[in-house]
Amino acid sequence: MVFLDASAIIYLLEGDKPVRTATQGVLARLRGEGEPPALAVSALSILECRVRPMRQEAQEVLRGYDAFFSEPGLQIVALGHAVLERATRLRASYRLRTPDALQAASALEADKEVAFVTGDGDFAAIPGLRVHRIPIPS
Repeated sequence: MVFLDASAIIYLLEGDKPVRTATQGVLARLRGEGEPPALAVSALSILECRVRPMRQEAQEVLRGYDAFFSEPGLQIVALGHAVLERATRLRASYRLRTPDALQAASALEADKEVAFVTGDGDFAAIPGLRVHRIPIPS
């Protein structure tokens, strides 16, 4: 399973061409030669991705996110008790910001073999989280 944090989703849907290409490259490497892996996101990403375009009244961007989050094969990990408990432990142990702790906990609850795709470097220290960082072109 491949878990996309909010930054990866934003890069994929709104990034300029080099950023989108870098994100697509990470996903292509994870796909390898087999079937495309299942994709998962945190329910938190729905909020994180849609706030800016909603604030800016960017209806086309919002429609793009709504389409992405409505994809039939996409697993949206709910922010239930298990995720919140794990996020609390991660935040306390690794001094993560609350949204980052929720993203990491959602990924780890979704699948213990999850590949976590992000543009953020704060996740590298979390045990069990196989982080695939998107190389952002300068």
